Amino acid sequence: MTENRTLWLQTAIVSAVKAGEAILEVYNSADMGIEKKADDSPLTLADRRAHAIIKADISGFGIPVLSEEGRDIPFAERKQWQRMWIVDPLDGTKEFIKRNGEFTVNIALVEGGAPTMGVIYVPVTDTLYFADRERGAFKIDARQQAGVGGRPPSGDGGMESIMKKSVRMPLQQEKGRPFTIMGSRSHATPELEAYVETMRQKHGQVAFISSGSSLKICLVAEGRADIYPRLGPTMEWDTAAGQAIAVASGAQVVRHDDGDALDYNKENLLNPWFIVKRP
Repeated sequence: MTENRTLWLQTAIVSAVKAGEAILEVYNSADMGIEKKADDSPLTLADRRAHAIIKADISGFGIPVLSEEGRDIPFAERKQWQRMWIVDPLDGTKEFIKRNGEFTVNIALVEGGAPTMGVIYVPVTDTLYFADRERGAFKIDARQQAGVGGRPPSGDGGMESIMKKSVRMPLQQEKGRPFTIMGSRSHATPELEAYVETMRQKHGQVAFISSGSSLKICLVAEGRADIYPRLGPTMEWDTAAGQAIAVASGAQVVRHDDGDALDYNKENLLNPWFIVKRP
């Protein structure tokens, strides 16, 4: 792994944890500073603080950053970007407002239209997922974080220290568990219900787990779930980091219609329906 990629990954990890700490400060306060975006979806003070932290940390590499805040950057400009960061500083804002803990910080590096590096941090559980195409996919849980104050170290040797506390995904799974499907907690659709019924007919016993944010992709990457069908709208920043992690763990993230991999930095940043699945 090149020195630059190591630094990029380490910086993204540290930045995601810093952003998560800022998010928790708002999460645990009385006033979340909730506003409405143009599409009537919620925006909180935590979104804004986390975005500022991440952008400041990763902008020094000369790699452009795409997030919801920059969705109006003209495609004529964006299509020149062979390498870019795609950031969702608070994925699962509705779950954040509900205070159910199912929200994440997502940072991805996209090269040639494909996510090649991803970091997802779960602030409430202090769980970190990260991946790079040259290393594989890894998880650090709160118990493994002990001894570093919950924050991965920076500076020389920082990435090596992070790797020592990591476990490679997919994780060893319980034998005999039923075929497990992930689904959205806040965005269930009739199409998803029909898909689950089809899987019941195919596999017999089926377990269905509802979850918010990119946690659904992470559970497939871990091997705790077999498939996550997203039969509804998402944006590129919702999925880029999760796709990098899932693919590095040996899973697939493919379009529902033709089975091709999801691609990024499209003129229209809306994703098609997709499936995340273990082989």
